[in-house]
Amino acid sequence: MSSETPSSVADTSTAGISSSSSTAGKQKEKARVSRTSLILWHAHQNDAAAVRKLLEEDPSLVSARDYDKRTPLHVASLHGWIDVAKCLIEFGADVNAQDRWKNTPLADAEGAKKHSMIELLKSYGGLSYGQNGSHFEPKPVPPPQPNKCDWEIEPSELDFSNSNIIGKGSFGEILKASWRGTPVAVKRILPSLSDDRLVIQDFRHEVNLLVKLRHPNIVQFLGAVTQRKPLMLITEYLRGVYDSISGDLHQYLKEKGALSPSTAINFALDIARGMACLHNEPNVIVHRDLKPR
Repeated sequence: MSSETPSSVADTSTAGISSSSSTAGKQKEKARVSRTSLILWHAHQNDAAAVRKLLEEDPSLVSARDYDKRTPLHVASLHGWIDVAKCLIEFGADVNAQDRWKNTPLADAEGAKKHSMIELLKSYGGLSYGQNGSHFEPKPVPPPQPNKCDWEIEPSELDFSNSNIIGKGSFGEILKASWRGTPVAVKRILPSLSDDRLVIQDFRHEVNLLVKLRHPNIVQFLGAVTQRKPLMLITEYLRGVYDSISGDLHQYLKEKGALSPSTAINFALDIARGMACLHNEPNVIVHRDLKPR
C-alpha cells in the first residue's frame, strides 16, 4: 500500500477540521453572548447570589458590556441594588466605566436619585460625568417643536437629476435625491392621489409625527413639501440599507440565512430602542406594521 494519503481523504479530513472549528467558534460565541446576557439580567433582577456565582465561574464577566457599553454596575446603579453593586465592586468592577453616552454608574445613580448608591460609588472613587440619565429616563425631555417655516422645503432645492427609485408603496414612491448637496430619501405622493382628501390627511399626520421624533434608531425627518404638489416627505438617506445589494432585512435573511447570535441581538436591540421611543410619552405611537421589510 502507498504511504501517501489520497487527496480525497486529505480534503475530507481538512474539511472536517474546518467545519469542527467553525462549529466550535459559533458555540463559543453563543456561550459568550449568553453569559453576558445572564449577568446583566441578574444584575437587573437584584439577584446578588446569581451574580456572585457567575463571577466565581468567570471573573471577566464583571466587565461585560451590552450593545450600549453598559456594564452590570451601570444596571445595578440605575436601580439602586446595593448588594449587587458591592458584589461587582468586590470582583473588581470599574466604578468609572462609561457607556455609549459617556455616563458612569454614578451618573446613572444620580439621574435616578438613588442616594445610597451614590454614597457607595463615591466611597470607591466614583466620578460623576457624562450626560446624567440615558435612554432609561422614563420621560425624556421632548424636542423643541419647530415652526412650519423651519422644515418646509422648497421643491426647487431637491435635485432629482441622478435619482433612482429605492422603494414603492400604494400611495407613492421613495426616491434617492440630493438636497443642498446632501443625499436624501424623498417619499413622493403619486400625482394621481395628490388631491385625495384622505391621502393628504394621512400625509400631514405622518409629517406631524416625524417632526416630534428624535432618536438614533428612528429615521431622521429633515423636512417636507406640503404647500406644493406633489407632496413630499424628506428624510435622511440610509446608505447601509438603500445602497446594499442585499436590500432590506427581509432580503438579507432570505439570501444570507440566520444571523450570528451577536448580530441578531444587536439588530433586535436597535429595533427595540426605536419602538420604545415610539411607545414612550409624549409620542405614544403604535407602529402596527413591524416586519423584516
